[in-house]
Amino acid sequence: MKLYKMFAIPLLLLFFLFPSISISQLHDYGSKIGVQINAALPATEFWESNGLKGSYLGRAFCRFEIGNPFQAEFSVGYGSLAGLDFSSLYYRAEIIPIEGRLLINLAEDDFWNPYLYAGIGALSFKVTHRPGVVSPEPTDEDGMVGVIPAGIGAEFKISDNILFDISAGANYSFSDDLNYYNNGYMNDGYYLAGIGLSFISGAGESDNDHDGLMNKEEKELGTDPDKPDTDGDGLSDGDEVHKYHTNPLKADTDGDQLGDRDEIVKYRTDPIKADTDGDGLDDGEELLKYHTDPLNKDTDGDGLNDYEEISKYKTDPTKPDTDLDGLNDREEIALYRTDPLNPDTDGGSVYDGKEIANKTNPLDPSDDLPKKEEKKEELKVEVGKSIVLEGIVFKTNSAEISMGSEDILTMAFNTLDQNPEVGVEIQGHTDNVGKHDYNMKLSQRRADAVKEYLVKKGIAPSRITTKGFGPDKPVAPNTTADGKQKNRRIEFLRTK
Repeated sequence: MKLYKMFAIPLLLLFFLFPSISISQLHDYGSKIGVQINAALPATEFWESNGLKGSYLGRAFCRFEIGNPFQAEFSVGYGSLAGLDFSSLYYRAEIIPIEGRLLINLAEDDFWNPYLYAGIGALSFKVTHRPGVVSPEPTDEDGMVGVIPAGIGAEFKISDNILFDISAGANYSFSDDLNYYNNGYMNDGYYLAGIGLSFISGAGESDNDHDGLMNKEEKELGTDPDKPDTDGDGLSDGDEVHKYHTNPLKADTDGDQLGDRDEIVKYRTDPIKADTDGDGLDDGEELLKYHTDPLNKDTDGDGLNDYEEISKYKTDPTKPDTDLDGLNDREEIALYRTDPLNPDTDGGSVYDGKEIANKTNPLDPSDDLPKKEEKKEELKVEVGKSIVLEGIVFKTNSAEISMGSEDILTMAFNTLDQNPEVGVEIQGHTDNVGKHDYNMKLSQRRADAVKEYLVKKGIAPSRITTKGFGPDKPVAPNTTADGKQKNRRIEFLRTK
């Protein structure tokens, strides 16, 4: 039988069914073991005169999923090809095929799976009853030859572990000896139509999308077994279920406006808890609206939690001293009863922090201005001009103020304390010893240290700015020790 004639019907079926190929699965499985019984019809030179004379084939097979939409099958069979020759005399051959097939699943759903198959194998044959006609070419009555099977079939679900299987196809051999008649140009073959049962092991235990969840788990959860990240949040479904305990069907499990992956990787917040730090604000509100720390219920460390500051006191949860009066918000509310939104609660012209430092009452404006006889020694400096704070000394290569600097710092404090309208810029300078970058930073740190001293004494930080100039503005040559000493200085520039 010619090869193209053998496979004409399977090829036509493939042509009509190919557009409906689907990558879905009837059953997700580890393996299928099955048996099948086939009616066989020889396709030989005796085609016109033969009939069904006890031709059959029994097969045992094992199938494995190798990735949608394919299955691999390995089988062994035993059967008989029998018919009538040209003179209506009986012939028979015993056949034992060993085959490997590739199955292509077609439009399968939960209950049935049509498929096409094709493959290659070896066929052991033995002629047990010779035909009456004499072969025009030499022929063998037994041997091992190659065979190509192809056809179509369908699986039907009987139970979760048992399938009913039907199939029809053709097997083309690379020999013209199966009927012990060789005409020199037409090889023998046979057609099959069969039914059988297959038994499933490992149903649902594969992982199509390699997300760490077996397909049966995905079915229970409602996730997509062919999509590793069903909700598109950047985490695989398996990680969401087994590692993070988030909802693989919801990109934002806790509904806090942050995606699960962002919470885990970027923000380190709890993706199953909307308010990680328990301060009363959702993590998304803290990050996107208030710019507070979702891992710290008191972002600014002032003793008030972020929610209280925003909802109850209207203070800034990112600034410990909202009104910059030298007192942190909790001290004002709980200790001094001052207004954390007003630097001068009593309106007496002295900031609350300064009043506390002076031991005056920040709720009583009458004691804000010191008596003239109590006025202390201060610096004399005009707006827009600066003076050197002679006597301020720092430890070498450090911003730590040394002992002995107290007198000049006290005068600087008195100046600001007794003149609330005055604003200043503290300027730091160094000599040129060492790297320029380092000196710039050192001068800034020293200026900041002076400001810190004054603020701790009660001066509102908003009245003081700082700037480091490093070695860029020398007042003496850096060639002598005396010159370098003069260049290492703090200047007091009055800005208003």
